[in-house]
Amino acid sequence: MALAACAQAPVQPPPAVPLAHNFRDIPAGWADANAQAPALPADWWTMYNDAQLNTLEQQLIANSPDLASALARYKQAQAATGVARSAQSPTLGMSLNGQRDRQSDLKPLRGSLATSPAEYSSGTLQFDLGYEVDLWGRVAKTVSAGEAQEKAAGADLAAARLSLQIQLADTLLALRGADADIKLLRETEQAYQRQADLVTRRHDGGSASGLDLARAENQVESTRSMLRQRQAQRSVQEHAIAALVGANAAGFTLEPASDAGFVTPPLPLGVPSQLLQRRPDISAAALRVAAASDQVGIARSALFPALTLGLTGGFQSSDFGRFAQASNMFWAVGPTLAVNLLDGGRRRAQIAGAEAQLDEAGAHYRSVVLTAFQQVEDQLTLLNNYDEASKFDHKAADAAGRALDLAKKRYDQGAASYLEVVTAQTAYLQSRRSELDLSTRYRQAGVQLVKAIGGGWQAG
Repeated sequence: MALAACAQAPVQPPPAVPLAHNFRDIPAGWADANAQAPALPADWWTMYNDAQLNTLEQQLIANSPDLASALARYKQAQAATGVARSAQSPTLGMSLNGQRDRQSDLKPLRGSLATSPAEYSSGTLQFDLGYEVDLWGRVAKTVSAGEAQEKAAGADLAAARLSLQIQLADTLLALRGADADIKLLRETEQAYQRQADLVTRRHDGGSASGLDLARAENQVESTRSMLRQRQAQRSVQEHAIAALVGANAAGFTLEPASDAGFVTPPLPLGVPSQLLQRRPDISAAALRVAAASDQVGIARSALFPALTLGLTGGFQSSDFGRFAQASNMFWAVGPTLAVNLLDGGRRRAQIAGAEAQLDEAGAHYRSVVLTAFQQVEDQLTLLNNYDEASKFDHKAADAAGRALDLAKKRYDQGAASYLEVVTAQTAYLQSRRSELDLSTRYRQAGVQLVKAIGGGWQAG
């Protein structure tokens, strides 16, 4: 009993991480909603009421090769646990051998008067039953470590699924932002072309300079260049979505759709400590600390003898015709106690290695938890500030629009040069594009917050 106690490593809990009482930068109006909001469902994306997103997420779950790869890794972990559990049960083996033998005439101890024949037949049917008595808990620790690794692999699968789902939603929002930008650039191109046509007529009539015409043409061509670049970016985002849902990019298309109805609802944040149960990557890291702790116990148990109970029996005969007779039966039964007396420090080194792996697992757990807190705070900060910034962007775009109208009137009246119009046009386009871009980033921050708080995954 004393030796068994020495072999057991104490269970190592995950290391402590500093926790805050609540999140710092919660957007206005979220606190009351969070107090009563239920946990996110597994199909969290349905809260956005977006039919296209729903369809794509379902395709991802059914067809994603990355998700299928993560599932295969989880099944490997399940199989490994099954292998570890098998050591808790007795083993039974059977061997059947039949052969014809000839002995050498000069074989040692076989003289000319030897009674054994030079040639003979030999048949053996043998059963071997064995069972290792788990005196030091090695087998139990191996099973415990395997179960922890299996659960960690399940959490890894959940994390991979959530990450892919978030990546899909984020990319779809980026694509819709590109659609809105493309629409704006097309409208701007048409407006600039009409303005350039007007300047051309004035130039032909002698009331506009060549400098004004060149500036007008520059505006048109620059806008066309921005439009083509944005269309290329949109195509790349479409290809990325195709890969996520397991489709061939060459035959995959998404029609432009507005994200005006894609509203980020208040999400159930809870308190920071709940992340320890809600995020699959944190759960996986904690389980790997437990598995590493078990590995220390396994390494320590190698210092002590291994006790195996064995039973061997069967039939053996040189006459195949009378093989299965009671007189041909043999058996042997007894325990085996084996211990390694000298190994050059190998087992001590294995213990040190296992303890170092435990330290690594603990440090990784702390890193994952701290990163999780950072990610939640990052997205909350973005949501809070983007919401305020969008109001300023909207006002800036309105002001730029008024300035453009005034510049055009002043130019038509001859009170200003065309440079003033060009400057106002540039400012207005930049303001509108900034407004659209900020709207997209706000929605993406909401989706990333879903990932930061663990999505719809709950620790089992």
